[in-house]
Amino acid sequence: MSATTTPRTTVTEREARQVAEAARQQDWHKPSFAKELFLGRFRLDLIHPHPLPDEESVRRGEEFLAKLRAFCETVIDPARIEREARIPDEVVAGLKELGALGMKIDPKYGGLGLTQLYYNKALALVGSVSPAVGALLSAHQSIGVPQPLKLFGTQEQKDAFLPRCARTDISAFLLTEPDVGSDPARLATTAVPDGDDYVLDGVKLWTTNGVVADLLVVMARVPKSEGHKGGITAFVVEAASEGVTVENRNAFMGLRGIENGVTRFHRVRVPAANRIGPEGAGLKIALTTLNTGRLSLPAMCAGAGKWCLKIAREWAAEREQWGKPVALHEAVGSKISFIAATTFALEAVLDLSSQMADEDRNDIRIEAALAKLYGSEMAWKMADELVQIRGGRGYETAESLRARGERAVPAEQILRDLRINRIFEGSTEIMHLLIAREAVDAHLSVAGDLIDPDKPLSAKAKAGANAGVFYAKWLPKLVAGPGQLPTAYGEFKHGIDLSGHLRYVERTARKLARSTFYAMSRWQGRMETKQGFLGRIVDIGAELFAMSAACVRAERLWREGEHGREAYQLADAFCRQARIRVDELFARLWTNTDDLDRKVVKHVLGGAYTWLEEGILDPSGEGPWIADATPGPSARENARRPFGS
Repeated sequence: MSATTTPRTTVTEREARQVAEAARQQDWHKPSFAKELFLGRFRLDLIHPHPLPDEESVRRGEEFLAKLRAFCETVIDPARIEREARIPDEVVAGLKELGALGMKIDPKYGGLGLTQLYYNKALALVGSVSPAVGALLSAHQSIGVPQPLKLFGTQEQKDAFLPRCARTDISAFLLTEPDVGSDPARLATTAVPDGDDYVLDGVKLWTTNGVVADLLVVMARVPKSEGHKGGITAFVVEAASEGVTVENRNAFMGLRGIENGVTRFHRVRVPAANRIGPEGAGLKIALTTLNTGRLSLPAMCAGAGKWCLKIAREWAAEREQWGKPVALHEAVGSKISFIAATTFALEAVLDLSSQMADEDRNDIRIEAALAKLYGSEMAWKMADELVQIRGGRGYETAESLRARGERAVPAEQILRDLRINRIFEGSTEIMHLLIAREAVDAHLSVAGDLIDPDKPLSAKAKAGANAGVFYAKWLPKLVAGPGQLPTAYGEFKHGIDLSGHLRYVERTARKLARSTFYAMSRWQGRMETKQGFLGRIVDIGAELFAMSAACVRAERLWREGEHGREAYQLADAFCRQARIRVDELFARLWTNTDDLDRKVVKHVLGGAYTWLEEGILDPSGEGPWIADATPGPSARENARRPFGS
């Protein structure tokens, strides 16, 4: 069937927005450092003193890390995984034996019950050896069956599935479809009620772990009918069920051992008892699961930064150019400084967010999203700089380096492996919009009806009155604050002075809030279309969050007497680098080419510049841009390959 005959679910922009808005967690029952930051309120008290894990969780976590480190050193062969594009069965069997499948599962279900902090440390360790193995464990536990059941499952579901997930079964999360990515309102997979069952039909794309999974979390649309509320709903599905076919194992530029596929459901019967939560709650379950699930990606990004720093240090000290090590040439040294300072900051953001997740005192939905966004972007830049530092050897594969007698450093591989993190679990562009929506939530709460074209005049008048009261109290607080007092945050001074950076964060947070208010006043209902502006607002907030985390971590290490002076040096370097980036982002808020870019894009799509494409040949193959996902029986051989089978 051609692409033009593939049925598509069509929704308006407003309908899509309503679906996304309904899935959002609307209320804020706990404080949020990042939310306050975007409102111009620097609540250092929410993160300082740095929260600490309890002794028992540290003991259990360190004990497991020691076993995992030994396993990674002796059993996992990353070169073999890269060469064969598969994780060997014995590696997965060993991980099961270690209990690595159940790191976050409660011990009463056979899991290890590790904290978020130590789960992330484990992922950083495994991911440094093999990002593909890290992805396997992360997809299984961060977004697969265990996490949504932990948060939303019934006791019967937990009893039935969590022991399996802890020791034997691998799980996967299936949301994306061939023509549906970050726009779930167009979800086409259906789950039709039939007696005590639901009947699933549809196709899911990019199912990480889907090729080898035993259990699946599937998002499907339940039609509204008598006795059924309907809507996007989550189900636990046995991967071996009749009618489930893995039609393809996908291959990518990186993560060569990842088991990612295309899965078709044809008249698959799923017991109603396997439904997670009520009908229509699927997206809310997915988004809530991702609140902490997203921390798995920055965990592996922080681990990648550590590896980049190690290789950059060793290589740049060994390689000489013009009579001295290349590290001592400023052009290379600045790259090493960036890698070191940024790695320190990424670990600070990760550990702070993880510990806050464990304590559950704060709402960390924005912090986790910022950690994912910032970690994936900065790790990619660090890996790119490492390749540049290594020169031709950075572009050469590890296998080729080994073959000609040099150390097999997989610098080009880490660049390929890290690239997906800017797309996984919400692309950078989607993360900008998601975080921006949360950042302006307070404004929309008081003035949303004012800019909604569908609201009656009475609602607009009421919103105007509410907005007037809110802004009369809020705006004056953005004029002055502790950031203008020379002695503020004086405890962050031990030879090296970090207090100035925290004063900068406080002043800049107020400036950020004023800029957001000005933009809303200027564009009102058109604010959501200003994606370039919103992206820069979010990027500024991410830098301020990272600066805050870096300073708080440095102070913690100083007080613990562990690398305190060095931590202060790294935090100072990072904050100085971040301040330059923040100032550039502020300049681009109002001086940019956004309007011109929109005009150029319209001309590109209208074919005005096709003459510019002349003089080349397109090596792409034939076929539709988006594969046919029409429901029906599979015509392909099942590519499912459970480990050990």
